[in-house]
Amino acid sequence: MKFRALLTGAVGLLLAGVAPPALAGQTVLTVYAAGTLAPPFRQLDKVFEKRHPGVVVQPEFGGSVMLAKRITELHHRADVFASADYHVIPDYFFPESGRKGFASWYVGFVGNAITFAYTPKSRFAGQITPSNWYKVLARPGVQIGRSNPNTDPSGYQTLQMLSLAQKFYHAPGLKAKVLANAPPTNMRDTETALLSALQLDQIDYLAIYRSDAVQLGLKYLPLPARIDLSDPKDAAIYKTVTAQTKNGKLPGSPIVYAVTIPANAQQKTLAAQYVALLLGPKGRAIMAKNGFNVIDPAYGMDIAKMPVKLRPLVKPWPAW
Repeated sequence: MKFRALLTGAVGLLLAGVAPPALAGQTVLTVYAAGTLAPPFRQLDKVFEKRHPGVVVQPEFGGSVMLAKRITELHHRADVFASADYHVIPDYFFPESGRKGFASWYVGFVGNAITFAYTPKSRFAGQITPSNWYKVLARPGVQIGRSNPNTDPSGYQTLQMLSLAQKFYHAPGLKAKVLANAPPTNMRDTETALLSALQLDQIDYLAIYRSDAVQLGLKYLPLPARIDLSDPKDAAIYKTVTAQTKNGKLPGSPIVYAVTIPANAQQKTLAAQYVALLLGPKGRAIMAKNGFNVIDPAYGMDIAKMPVKLRPLVKPWPAW
């Protein structure tokens, strides 16, 4: 009876989207990561657990800013933190941010691009092209989903991308026209929370990372690198636009996902081993297979402050 009760409780937690507690004798490694990292990180978790018997990885996925605030303001403990925007780590974890110093280094390990995903049933799916997309998305009746720019990097990166597009296509009002079809009712804390709405035809288009579209086999728009925030070579151009959020005005920059080990991590040695797996051949292969632009070797910021075993796996962060 006691076993059945435990089993029933564990199943209930799984159905609710919550990982069940580790069994006695198991060590828990807690990983907080951007929602778009869920598929590759779950694959990485299985590899890590196989290599470390007795260790259970408990991930939590969500908006990077939201998760960062849980650590710095609500004092949640995470052993690994991975963000969809590298700026989140210095902005919320470094002592210079006005907080207590929740981290002192970070590693940029993959890049991505902002795009719009859609399905064959989306309005005007047969007419939209990489050249006319911004005109199609502004048509009456089109429903666009996006993530909240106050909680999630893809939310404010979408705003930056639309500002860049407005300049690139010499189309005044482009941003406002597209956003008119993406009202707050179509926003969620992460864009991945709207994937089911897209697949159920409740929305027509979803502002999302290219990696998500690749993973799910969705149609997506291959936008120019000058506007999709994918190419570090265009960093100077990205910097010319900003997105206004409740957390301040954020300038555009290349999309680089970053990882660190928070200062209050309980399993720092295991966390360093997890990051090493992520940066190594197996981790790079998993990330590439899931549609990310792998950075090899990864970019290291404040390398001297990183765990010693991670230092050979990175090169200095480039000046943009």
